[in-house]
Amino acid sequence: MRIALREISPPTPCGYLPDRDWRMEHLRVESITAEEYQLLMERGWRHFGHWVFRPVCENCHACQSIRIPVASFQPNRSQRRIIKANSGIIEPVFKEPEVDDEAIALFDRWHHHQTEKKGWPEHESGNYSSFHDSFVDQPFAVEAWYYYREGKLVGLGFVDTLPGALSAVYFSYDPSILPLSPGIWNVLRMIEEAKRRGLPHVYLGYWVDGSAIMEYKKRFLPAEILGADNRWKPVT
Repeated sequence: MRIALREISPPTPCGYLPDRDWRMEHLRVESITAEEYQLLMERGWRHFGHWVFRPVCENCHACQSIRIPVASFQPNRSQRRIIKANSGIIEPVFKEPEVDDEAIALFDRWHHHQTEKKGWPEHESGNYSSFHDSFVDQPFAVEAWYYYREGKLVGLGFVDTLPGALSAVYFSYDPSILPLSPGIWNVLRMIEEAKRRGLPHVYLGYWVDGSAIMEYKKRFLPAEILGADNRWKPVT
């Protein structure tokens, strides 16, 4: 691993818990292998493109890495309904990330919907450079999962393919398929694919106790969270 820059951000309003501030430690990596990144991820780090980061908040430890042991996962009733609604209809096609007109148009629709419905910051449409830097220029193997419905691209996920895991990087979808719970379906599909590839875990980033937008991650049971002692323990 070669690190070009290390920085710790000043405290800013937390994106998950509105009554708190957060601070992040960032590493800009010139190079890092999938094996090296997995070791960092198992200690609570994440990456976005060439940036590797972790929370370093002084008085809060609400952000906890969460993963799913795929061999023991059992879908609940709601997840079984989602599997039945989507299986064989909206399935991923695995590709290498690329700057793709259809993908960027979907990404733009997703962000405009989030801005309108959830108050996200305004999104610049057609920003090919930003899309390339975020999702295409990667330091190790990342897959783009293209989900189609009747020939139309309706979902796009980016997934790290690591020696012992699949790890969710980002997922966007067409607002028209919201009733089909595409975000949950993407995670379910990752679990199925990890099992098919003989990989023991699926990583879902951070779970934040008290954040409504993160609550869904605890529903993939059994799940494990990384404690302050750097040990993985079952979600209760």
